[in-house]
Amino acid sequence: MIDEIKNIFKLDFPWQTQDPFLFCVYHLDHYPKGNGELGPADSLQGRNLGNDFTVKDGWRMYHGTTIPGFPAHPHRGFETITIANKGFCDHSDSLGAAGRFGEGDVQWMTAGSGVQHSEMFPLLHTEKENTLELFQIWLNLPQKSKFVDPHFKMLWHEDIPVLELDESTVKIIAGNFKKHNAPKPAPDSWAADNENEVAVWLIHIHVNGSITLPKAEKGTIRTIYFYEGSTIEISGESIQLNHGIEVEASKEIKLNANDKDAKVLILQGKPINEPVAKYGPFVMNTDEELQNAMDEFRLTQFGGWPWRYPDHVHETNRGRFAKYPDGTIVEK
Repeated sequence: MIDEIKNIFKLDFPWQTQDPFLFCVYHLDHYPKGNGELGPADSLQGRNLGNDFTVKDGWRMYHGTTIPGFPAHPHRGFETITIANKGFCDHSDSLGAAGRFGEGDVQWMTAGSGVQHSEMFPLLHTEKENTLELFQIWLNLPQKSKFVDPHFKMLWHEDIPVLELDESTVKIIAGNFKKHNAPKPAPDSWAADNENEVAVWLIHIHVNGSITLPKAEKGTIRTIYFYEGSTIEISGESIQLNHGIEVEASKEIKLNANDKDAKVLILQGKPINEPVAKYGPFVMNTDEELQNAMDEFRLTQFGGWPWRYPDHVHETNRGRFAKYPDGTIVEK
C-alpha cells in the first residue's frame, strides 16, 4: 500500500472515525411528496415506526412516527456538527432554542454539560419529492470542556466559503484551506484552537479532475470519505465508491476523479488523546462519569422539554431561521 495511505475501509452506518471525532453518519433519503402536515404522503404500513432505519422505497423514518427524524433525546460531553446539503432539519432544544436550516446550512451544537434536542426532517414540499442529504459529525470535547454551558450556533450557507478551483470546489465548514478560513466554530470547541488543526471540508472533484490536499502537522489525523461518484485515485491507488481512506496528513495528497464527478467529505484534527467512555448519547472520560450523567438526566432532564411534543416541528410556511436561548431570532 502507498505510504500516504494508512487504511482503507468500507463505509458502514455509521462511518468509522478517528480521535478527535467520535461518530459520522450520512443520511440520503429520497422522501416522497409531503402530506401537508410535514410527513410523507406515502403509506407508512410495513415500517418499524420508532426505529425505522431500513431503507424502504428509498427512505427511512428513523425514530419518527409521523414525521421522519429524531425526537427529543439528550447529549452530554461532545459536539454535533450537522450539515444539511439537501432538504431541511427542524431543531428544538431544552434551552428554548430552535431553528429550521437546510440547503447547505450547518448547525454546530456544543452539548457540554447536557442538553436535550430534537432533529426532525420536515417534508415541506407537497408538489414534489423531498430529498434529504445530511451529515452528522460528533466532535469530542476534552475533559476540561465536558461541562461547559451548552451552545447553539448556525453557519448559514451564505457565510460558508466555497473555494472554486479549476477542477474542483471546496466547501470549508471548519478550519482553513489554502488560506481561506471557515466561519468561527462554537467557542468551547476543540476546533476553536487553530493549533488543533480541525478541518471539515466537502470537496467536489469534476470528472477527470483532481485536487491536492495541503499538508498538516505531523500527528494530525485525516480521513477521506468517498460517498458519491465511481472511483477516485489517491497517490496511484484506485479507490471504489463508499470507502473511507485514512491518510498521512503531513504529506500533500492528490485526489483524482476518473469517469464521473466525485464527492468526498474530509475530517481532520489533532487527537485529544484522552480516555473515552461512551454510552449512547453521553461521552465522558470514565464509566463513573457516564453513570453520573445518566443519573443526572433522570433527575433533571437537562432542564426539561419546553415544547408540546417530543417531535416538535415548526410552521409549514416558516423559512430558514434560528431562535437562540436569549430570545434573539435570525430569519434567512
